[in-house]
Amino acid sequence: MASVTVRNLSDETHRALRARAAMHGHSTEAEIRAILDDAVRPENRIKLGSLLAQIGLEVGGVELEAGRDTLPNEPLSFE
Repeated sequence: MASVTVRNLSDETHRALRARAAMHGHSTEAEIRAILDDAVRPENRIKLGSLLAQIGLEVGGVELEAGRDTLPNEPLSFE
């Protein structure tokens, strides 16, 4: 896992983070992780795979006609 160091955090902000963590029963570090997760990964974010699947459905779906290759493979020769 990656780690991040935040320098020059004001005393007021640090006290507020400690108080918020105590209200939620977390350590200050766990509270900061939760805040960052909520900020960069909101529940209502658009996920690329879901968006592409929805677009595919809107245009009538996609049919794949690729069949499996049943021919035997020839061994490689390095000579």
